[in-house]
Amino acid sequence: MSTWIWVVLGVVAFLCAVAIYDVTQRKRAILRNFPVIGHFRYIFEMVGPELRQYIVTGNDEERPFSRDQRRWVYASAKKDNNYFGFGTDNDLERTPGYIIIRHAMFPLTMPHPGQPGYDPAYRLPSAKILGGKRKRARAFRPASIINTSAMSYGSLSGNAVAAMNQGCALAGAMQNTGEGGISDYHKHGGDLMWQIGTGYFGCRTDRGNFSMERFLETVASARVRCIELKLSQGAKPGMGGLLPAAKVTPEIARIRGVPVGKDVASPAAHSAFSDVSSMLDFVERLADATGLPVGIKSAVGEMAFWHELARQMRQTNRAPDFITIDGGEGGTGAAPLVFSDHVALPWKLGFSSVYRALAEEGVHEDVVFIGSGKLGFPESALLALAMGADMIAVAREAMLAIGCIQAQACHTGHCPTGVATQNRWLMRGLDPTLKAARLANYILTLRKDLLQLAHACGQPHPALVPLDSIDIIEGLVRRPAREVFGYQPAWGLPPDEDRELITSVMAEHRLAA
Repeated sequence: MSTWIWVVLGVVAFLCAVAIYDVTQRKRAILRNFPVIGHFRYIFEMVGPELRQYIVTGNDEERPFSRDQRRWVYASAKKDNNYFGFGTDNDLERTPGYIIIRHAMFPLTMPHPGQPGYDPAYRLPSAKILGGKRKRARAFRPASIINTSAMSYGSLSGNAVAAMNQGCALAGAMQNTGEGGISDYHKHGGDLMWQIGTGYFGCRTDRGNFSMERFLETVASARVRCIELKLSQGAKPGMGGLLPAAKVTPEIARIRGVPVGKDVASPAAHSAFSDVSSMLDFVERLADATGLPVGIKSAVGEMAFWHELARQMRQTNRAPDFITIDGGEGGTGAAPLVFSDHVALPWKLGFSSVYRALAEEGVHEDVVFIGSGKLGFPESALLALAMGADMIAVAREAMLAIGCIQAQACHTGHCPTGVATQNRWLMRGLDPTLKAARLANYILTLRKDLLQLAHACGQPHPALVPLDSIDIIEGLVRRPAREVFGYQPAWGLPPDEDRELITSVMAEHRLAA
């Protein structure tokens, strides 16, 4: 044989060995789904910074998440070094709405590994008790202020849902089921916030109306800690949905309580209530039947609803236990471009509008606020907490943590990493056990960075950082965040009693560590 034939045979044998390794390894979904050629993705990622200096984009130019943001999530999830060197590459004075955190001159010291008080889990419970104000029988203090936001099985693969549930269990967080019902993939040890949408999946009659009997059966079947009524979502506010017959498999039909092989419509509005008063009656009905905290989730459009809600909360003995505000920036749900781009207020504007509406009626301390909408980064999360959010719900950031590469193919069914697809070949690339650990690592790192920021501001818990500690920069003009959002002094902070309690809880954690 000639030398060239031996070279070719050697190359073929090498590629076969690489392909066998790629298909059998479990760490990287891209390599498992796309053996050999998947390596090019990691090669380009490795040499990307050098290439981008000259011919492509900067670290902060991509959307919806910049390269720096994705690198931080990936490194945090893998427990790699997530530090960045040589100073910021952000143009602080030319970035509109740039967040600046004003540190204290006498900060608190955060213990390091091996020192007394060091907590490797970076426990960060909610400053408020969920359901405490309404004295629900099963009220509780959420163990983590960072939890996953609504992502349904069907939109995400079973492996992705299972990974998130296991990851939440490892991190002591809660998983929001999304409106698609509670599947077997949600039952891997993680606590659940069960979201109920207009389709009433998992609690519906044959005609698609709400069924209290089915509702109670489903609550008893899983680790449900609270109920969230979805009024709208940031991805497609004001729209309903249609699950085509071809996607209604026997498994989906069983989970959602619908016929196999028939189109399933989710109306734009609920049939169980039609106005603020009947909605509050429905909230109280669910809470009375289960003892669980019950809340609502919505993106923010017209404000009449929120003013009426605040008025009725003040005048009547009815209220949701929590309110989740979703930003109009969009989310994991596929939607028409015009709805993603132009319907509903972005999170900062929407949340501040709702918070002011409730604060002006004096009822803002009666509910737990949850923020959802690109808040899974330390500086954004701290601003959200200072604005009055008590907890943060992350969705796309959680997807990144378990392997999403921002291919933006969620709506096609061909997600290359097996996160947002039902394709069995692509799903097999996502190992739930490995990815669960990565989600837990991400949540713990976000809690760690929030604690570090809080300590830098002289506070033991990030919910105690006042809005006055944050500025918003517009060019060379610095404006206090409280002024930007029209807040009165002390707005955004928990009530005095909750502040004292959470300070004691954090002190106990340090003593127990």
